[in-house]
Formats: sequence, C-alpha cells, structure tokens
Amino acid sequence: MLGDVDLGSALRTLALFTATAVAEIVGCYLPWLWLKKNGSVWLLLPAAASLALFVWLLTLHPQASGRVYAAYGGVYVSVAILWLWAVDAIKPAPADWIGMGLCLAGMAVIMFGPRSV
Repeated sequence: MLGDVDLGSALRTLALFTATAVAEIVGCYLPWLWLKKNGSVWLLLPAAASLALFVWLLTLHPQASGRVYAAYGGVYVSVAILWLWAVDAIKPAPADWIGMGLCLAGMAVIMFGPRSV
C-alpha cells in the first residue's frame, strides 16, 4: 500500500524522473556516438549541456537526495529500455517489460510508501 498519495503529485514526480532520465541518456549517448560511431567531437557540447540539465533536474525533487537517487534508478531503467526500442530499434523482450514493471513498482514504493518518521 502506498498510503495517501496525491495522483497529481505522483504524475509530476514520474514526469520529472522521466525528463531527468532522458537528459542523462542523451548526455551519455552523444559521447558514445562520438567514440563508437565516429561522430563529430562537437557532440560533446550538447552532451555536457544535457548532463548539466540532468544534475539540475535531480535537485528539483523535494525528497531526501538518497531516496530520490534510489527511486530515479527505477525510472532510468525503464526509459533506457524504451530508448533501446525507439533509438536502437531493438524491440524489448517480455523479460524487459517485466523488469520495467518491477523497477517502476520499486520506484513507487520508495517515493510514495508510508514513512514512520
């Protein structure tokens, strides 16, 4: 049970985590293109900007940083699987979808579960 969770707040948190994950993935993907696919060195500039955006987005959460980082991991995994499908054109396997569901469930428990303190 996740207690009294405001649906709007939960959706905003999920949207913020998703934007954060996209910023991190783009920030890592562009240098990968440069190093592995002979992309332009200029890809490093938007990569750095994207990683700076990623860090800034993490600061927007009102929860304790450790809880935010832990819960963010679940969303990151899910966005990475969707990136695999959308960008790398590799269809996720059933186990990928199950893993995504487990990660998102874990994120929800960490972020919205009842607190004794």
